[in-house]
Amino acid sequence: MDASVLLLVVALIAVVIAWKLFKGVAKTVALVAILALAALVVFGRML
Repeated sequence: MDASVLLLVVALIAVVIAWKLFKGVAKTVALVAILALAALVVFGRML
């Protein structure tokens, strides 16, 4: 399985868990952190 596909699946699962677990600002912070980490891994590998 390609690493980017695996990352996408893990990120989607993390988003679903964060969406269910957290509320308010904590949810926003968790979602931004997941997005930032996924982008860093994907685009960091491109540089």
